[in-house]
Amino acid sequence: MKSIAVYCGASHGASPIFDDAARAMGRALVAQNINLVYGGGNVGLMGVIADEVLRLGGEVSGVIPRQLVERELAHAGLTRLFVVKDMHERKAMMAELSDGFIALPGGMGTLEELFEMLTWSQLGIHSKPIGALNVDGFYDGLVSFIGHQREQGFVRPHHASLLLVEDQPDALIARLRGA
Repeated sequence: MKSIAVYCGASHGASPIFDDAARAMGRALVAQNINLVYGGGNVGLMGVIADEVLRLGGEVSGVIPRQLVERELAHAGLTRLFVVKDMHERKAMMAELSDGFIALPGGMGTLEELFEMLTWSQLGIHSKPIGALNVDGFYDGLVSFIGHQREQGFVRPHHASLLLVEDQPDALIARLRGA
């Protein structure tokens, strides 16, 4: 596994534990010689993880839509920054550049990106592993809801198991490597 796309918030969230988790994930990626692929922003958890990987000498590829560059949200110090037309192109390029996917805490955009990768896997568009870092129980409700979907017959059991969930970065990366 050479690169992992990390989806995460463009804000810091309500607790400093989220910034700590983003830094921990950055350290884990660098320690395992895995390049970070992310949304290219310099704000929120996105900026925190990118800064940590860069600080430790790792490689970071950002993929950002032109409209966000024009709002001055692009990270200026990345190894590589790809400026794309729109969010659709961003997600496709991030998927292409990555060997796996991890969601850190985030908002609607993070969930949308996570679910697109889960859907693509379900449809056979890719077979790359997908995980969520469950920081302080952040994804407990989502895991429960996916279980509810499975119980109600809307998600097949093997599709429900596509999302690998751990609360420590090293454990999550190990599960992605083993998937």
